[in-house]
Amino acid sequence: MKNKTRTILPIISIISICFLCGSCNSPAKKTNTAEAAQVVEQENPYKDAEIKAVIIPSEDDTFGYDIYLYDAVLIHQPSRPGLSGNLGFATAEDAMKVAELVIKKIRNNEMPPTVTIQELKELEVI
Repeated sequence: MKNKTRTILPIISIISICFLCGSCNSPAKKTNTAEAAQVVEQENPYKDAEIKAVIIPSEDDTFGYDIYLYDAVLIHQPSRPGLSGNLGFATAEDAMKVAELVIKKIRNNEMPPTVTIQELKELEVI
């Protein structure tokens, strides 16, 4: 009896492992992959939205901006994005250039509308 048990146990173990491995490749995963391939793009909710920029004062006579979506503040940016410190832009015009870039990104549904250091250089605000 002991010899039969020693022979049967490894066989049962192998069968169990094969069964468990086979269940990991279930058709449900294939369904999820198929569903992911059928992503439907939604219409841009910001395309025709009322978005405006307001220049705000910041530390040490610098400038930041607020971005309003309809009548609510969507973004409050008192400092230069992507840079350390709390200083804003040197001029109100520089702050407006960046605010307009952010509005453009929002209108293109780039959310969040991050601003890179490279973009700040291209706008000649740093």
